Amino acid sequence: MADGDDFNGKVISEFRANGGKVGGFFEGQPMLLLHHVGAKTGAERVNPLVYQQVGSDYAIFASAGGQPRDPQWFRNLVASPDVTIEVGTSTIRARARVTEGDERAAIWATQKERMPHFADYEKNAAPREIPVVLLDPVA
Repeated sequence: MADGDDFNGKVISEFRANGGKVGGFFEGQPMLLLHHVGAKTGAERVNPLVYQQVGSDYAIFASAGGQPRDPQWFRNLVASPDVTIEVGTSTIRARARVTEGDERAAIWATQKERMPHFADYEKNAAPREIPVVLLDPVA
């Protein structure tokens, strides 16, 4: 089930119906579906997220659209980093790791270049630093 509102549910349905592609605000943006476990409930959650390919890893951004708090999915990943992601028509098991320092800065700078609205998220979220998470595929 979608984590959050009906908006996510519609994006997830469109993603699955179109081999990982969606329209509207997300048209042309690389998206994945993040399957994670609720830290308190243990229930499976699914969130559609924009990603950036970093080598064989997938970088995701806990922007919460520039809100002052980290999104719940980020807190869930910190508590339980083993996840599954849907990328295109593939399903991949991965382990989440929060980036820091120069690694985070380089990925974040690239994201703002590729998708300038992330700079607005950064400004609106301040003083919160938006976490950058790498999802490393595991066998």
